[in-house]
Amino acid sequence: MYTVRYKSHHDASRNLKNRYAAAVTGEAYLPTVLAGSAQSRRVIYIHVPFCNKVCSFCPFHRPDALDRRTYHEELIREIRRVSVFPYMQAPVEAVNFGGGTPSFYGAARLIELLDAVKATGRLLKRAEVTVEVNPDSVRLHDLRALHKAGFNRLSIGMQSANNDILKMIGRRHSFRQVEMAVQNARTAGFDNISLDLIYGLPSQTRSDWADTLAKAIALRPEHISGYGLKLEEGTPMYALKDSPLIPSDDEQADMYLCMVEELRRYGYEQYEISNFSIPGYESRHNLKYWQLDDYMGFGPGAHSCIGRTRYSYVRDLDHYLAGVLHGEDMIDEYETIGDFERAAEYLMLGMRTVHGVSRAEYERLYRSDFSGIAQQLEEFIRRGWAVADGERWHFTPSGFLISNVLIGKLLEAQTDRKAEHNPWMKPQIERQPRTKLPPGEAEAFRDTYLNNPILTGKDRDSSK
Repeated sequence: MYTVRYKSHHDASRNLKNRYAAAVTGEAYLPTVLAGSAQSRRVIYIHVPFCNKVCSFCPFHRPDALDRRTYHEELIREIRRVSVFPYMQAPVEAVNFGGGTPSFYGAARLIELLDAVKATGRLLKRAEVTVEVNPDSVRLHDLRALHKAGFNRLSIGMQSANNDILKMIGRRHSFRQVEMAVQNARTAGFDNISLDLIYGLPSQTRSDWADTLAKAIALRPEHISGYGLKLEEGTPMYALKDSPLIPSDDEQADMYLCMVEELRRYGYEQYEISNFSIPGYESRHNLKYWQLDDYMGFGPGAHSCIGRTRYSYVRDLDHYLAGVLHGEDMIDEYETIGDFERAAEYLMLGMRTVHGVSRAEYERLYRSDFSGIAQQLEEFIRRGWAVADGERWHFTPSGFLISNVLIGKLLEAQTDRKAEHNPWMKPQIERQPRTKLPPGEAEAFRDTYLNNPILTGKDRDSSK
């Protein structure tokens, strides 16, 4: 079977988005962005930049010797400050506390942050409120307090069921602690639990991965996320790049397809490249991103998208706090998204999900020609990478494996069609390198067959 390395959704977004960024003054910029009224419900992300220990594969920078109380007080101050703007009057249907390790931050602080969001008066009664936790830093009494305060979804960083692999990647917990965390969460009243898993870890075999999947499924979470390992430059694990300890591209792709098949068998439907759930338990917070809806982030490095404007805060914690305390510049990047860029994002993010994209939707929302994109999608269908479901197209599992390449081809088709209506664009577009598609499954099988003398019997023929 022909396979191509599956890249994480972070890679796809980073490589395919055309960003136009510039720094501006936070005090001058934010009021302008937030002055308009929101057009729909929104979600909120709150970043907790603290970890007890940074894993060897993680590029996250753990602030040292920082006063968590100061950060906590100023984060609440920032939530209150922006709550007076017209945009903040839109209903909030999901809140996600990520990091870092929010459970290391402490249940009492997390509850105070959620109370600050509640105090805006815009959090819906049945909003999804998620907190990311590590199995070694959450206890039953903390879970009971969080659930009582309104947290109703847990995302537990399991990563692997193999304790030796967990130690190798710098995780502090064991699989037994994962089991205890899930058990305690159920006792505390949580009926919406997600487990995060990673494949392609050092020395991990397909058998290891299958065992991890089986043990995760046995815990009966409502949601499972499975991500391919990404070796980030500057992390301890980056030293293993090109090492035989890291599973090969084909081995990792096989692990991905194994995950899709096993989770489907046990009732977990794939709704995005790396995300699976029991029907009705899809992450509402994440779906907002993929559906191009508004989201707002708080904390260093957090991103926001409000209407056609996207911006992010500086990653440095001291710099961020100076912005909150003294009104200094704390906007790192921002961009205003035009119609063409928004249409490109519709393709890029829509094709990450099994909901896919629609000609009628695309033409209605962006008043653009879809014919070139449709032709490319039909080619994907012939190669086994996509399917047409009614009036919508979406990738197959094999297509998801190489989605960054395939989405690149869709964006090229979109640009080519625009150039036909704007001839002045053609010379510049023609100078750009073109994305080359790998062979489809049928083509790869044919090539393998024709080049294999054992399968074709050519050796027998030549010996006569």
